[in-house]
Amino acid sequence: MRASRLISLVLLLQSRETMTAAELSRELEVSERTVYRDVLALSAAGVPVYADRGRAGGYRLLGGYRTRLTGLTRDEAEALFLAGLPGPAGDMGLADAVASAELKVLAALPPSLRDAPARTGQRFHLDVPGWFRESTPPRWLTELARAVWRDGVVELRYRRGEREVTRRVEPYGLVLKSGTWYLVGRVGDAMRTYRVDRVVAVVPDPETFVRDDGFDLGGYWREQAEAFLRGMLGERITVRVSPTGLRRLRFLADAPFAYEEAVAAAGAPDGQGWVVTRLPVESVEVAYAQLLGFGPEVEVLDPPQLRARLAGAAARAAALYGVAPDHPPASPHPVTGPGGGSG
Repeated sequence: MRASRLISLVLLLQSRETMTAAELSRELEVSERTVYRDVLALSAAGVPVYADRGRAGGYRLLGGYRTRLTGLTRDEAEALFLAGLPGPAGDMGLADAVASAELKVLAALPPSLRDAPARTGQRFHLDVPGWFRESTPPRWLTELARAVWRDGVVELRYRRGEREVTRRVEPYGLVLKSGTWYLVGRVGDAMRTYRVDRVVAVVPDPETFVRDDGFDLGGYWREQAEAFLRGMLGERITVRVSPTGLRRLRFLADAPFAYEEAVAAAGAPDGQGWVVTRLPVESVEVAYAQLLGFGPEVEVLDPPQLRARLAGAAARAAALYGVAPDHPPASPHPVTGPGGGSG
């Protein structure tokens, strides 16, 4: 535990040049007294750690001292090569840079860990694109990646429906989601998201922009993705679901919150364990296609047109297989809210 902390202390000083004992104690989650002892231990081991006195002082490493990667554990070394993501890096034009960096890291590793890339490659393969889609990177991805790296402004020509629009964009980042690349950038005072495969042309501008250091690309993407899904699943249908059907709803729902909302809205089970609930869907048309696969495990109560379509599909299937229904489709159950009140 202490050896790992000493290595972390040295790496912090390498990356930040000068740090106070208070800053180091916060980063390492130890007391300042422990930091003092660790610095003495490093000095005794020959690591040139020096203390600058005064208000602007702190600990620093002498003369650009650098440590080799001898402190990596096997798990850390293997995780390092797993994090390379050669597919997406290659799409952005960084394949050579990634390969070169891996060679340098490999050369710095002790002999006992130099099998890390081979072990990782034998055990893990990251196939990022979704099924049934082209894996060819979008035409302008490399150019946009360059702009993101250099904080360079670009003029973007973008296909929106049947027309093209031109926008002056400050490109903050690229996101790969289910095999599709997205550009996140600032246009005026607002952040916007563009699908890279709909970009028609990119004209780099020699001007650069000042990045907002407080912008969190991952946080922004999570918020936008959930808002998109919530906006897409804008309709609600009322269904009566068997216990099996309720379990299978998690595979039907297009977003985790949709399944969670349906479970939370479910009323008390009846004698056979069936429950009535409200399910978020994109549209009646989409819900019809999705619910067909549930067969007799779900009964639509509302809206009537969706119930009628599914009843008609069930009758046609019965006729196709030569099975005569015992009776015509029953009239809908009284629609009540999940809590038992009127809907």
